[in-house]
Amino acid sequence: MSRSFNKEVEKIAVSDIRQFDSDVSGIPGIIKLTLGEPDFNTPEHVKKAAIKAIEDNKSHYTPNAGFMELREETAKYFNKKYNLNYSGTQVVTTVGATEAINASLQAILNPDDTVLVPTPIFPLYLPISNLNHGNYILMDTSEDNFVLTADKLRKVIADNKDKNIKCLVLNYPSNPTGVTYNRKQLEELAEVIKENDIWVLSDEIYAELTYTGKHVSLAELIPDNVILISGLSKSHAMTGWRIGFILGSQDFIDQVVKSHQYMVTAPTTNAQYAALEAVTNGFDDAVPMKEEYLKRRDFIIEELQKVGFEIASPDGAFYIFAKIPANCPQNSWDFVRDLAKEAKVALIPGVSFGPGGEGYVRMSYAASMENLVEAVKRIKDYVQARK
Repeated sequence: MSRSFNKEVEKIAVSDIRQFDSDVSGIPGIIKLTLGEPDFNTPEHVKKAAIKAIEDNKSHYTPNAGFMELREETAKYFNKKYNLNYSGTQVVTTVGATEAINASLQAILNPDDTVLVPTPIFPLYLPISNLNHGNYILMDTSEDNFVLTADKLRKVIADNKDKNIKCLVLNYPSNPTGVTYNRKQLEELAEVIKENDIWVLSDEIYAELTYTGKHVSLAELIPDNVILISGLSKSHAMTGWRIGFILGSQDFIDQVVKSHQYMVTAPTTNAQYAALEAVTNGFDDAVPMKEEYLKRRDFIIEELQKVGFEIASPDGAFYIFAKIPANCPQNSWDFVRDLAKEAKVALIPGVSFGPGGEGYVRMSYAASMENLVEAVKRIKDYVQARK
C-alpha cells in the first residue's frame, strides 16, 4: 500500500523543547528548569469540588461549549478582573489554552491567510497556523526590549499587503521573556489593529502573574477584534486539568464553537466543576503563588547578573530570558547541552523561540527555592570556570 499523510503534518516536528526535556531527564542529579509547570498544588477547595462532582455522578456530556453556569461565572470572573464586558454566551470552555488556540485559528483562517507572530515566542502558534492551512510572518522584537511596537506592526502590515494578513498573535506576559505590555503600548497597537481590521489572538494565560502594575487586557480596548485566550493552568496550578477559555465577540463564538465541537466534543465534566469552583470562589488563589514567584525571580536576577547574564525585564509569568555571558558558548543549543552535561542544570535554548532568541536561554522559576538555589550555584560555577 502506498502510504501518504497530511503534508502539513509531515512538515512539522515534535517540539524540540519537549524533546530536550525528555533527553536530559536521564542525567543523574539533573535539575530541570525547562517546562512551564507550576510547582504548586491545585487549591484544596477546587480539588474538593471535583471530588464532589464525581461522587454526585457528574460523569455525562456537557454542552459543547461547557455548561452554562461555568460559562457565566467565567465571564463574571474575567469581567471583574480586567474591566471586560462579556456574557456567558461569549465564552467557550476548552481543553486547555492550546486547544483554544487551535480551535480559534481554525475558525478564522482560510487557505493562505497569514498570521503575524512577534518573536521570541513560545513556538506552538506556528505549527498550529500551518496545520490550519495558514502562513505566518515572524517579527523580531529583540531590538525593542522584546515588545512589539505599533510602528513595527504598521510597517510589517504595509510591507505585506499581498499576504492576506488575517490575525496578529500577542502573548503577554510573554513566554519566554516574561515581558508584558502597559496600557499605552496596547493602545498604540490597538489603533493599528483597528486601522487594518484584523483579528488579534491575545493569549493572556499568564495575566494573573503580572508583577508590575495591573494587567491590561487588549479585550478592554478593542473587544470586537480580540480573541481572548486564557485558562486556569497558571493561575490555579491546574495544568493537568486541561481547562482553558475562549472569550470573544458573539459572531466569532458562534463559529469557534463548531471547530471546538469537532475537536473535543466538550471538556471533561468533573474538570469543569473544578473550574466552576475556581472562578466562583478562587478569585485570589493566584496571589500567594505570585508572591512566591516574585521572590524567586528577584533572587535569580540578582545572582545571575553577578556572573554576566543580561536579563530581559521579566514583569510577568515565571521565566527568565537571559543573554548568555560572553565567555560561554553563544550558540544556545551548545550552551544548554554543555550546561546539562557539565553542571547538571537543564535550561531551554533561546533559539527555540524564533528570531531574536539566539544567544539567550530560558529558565523557568516554577520550581522550589531549594532547587533554584542549587541550580543557580551550579550555573555560576559553570560560568566562572570558563573565565
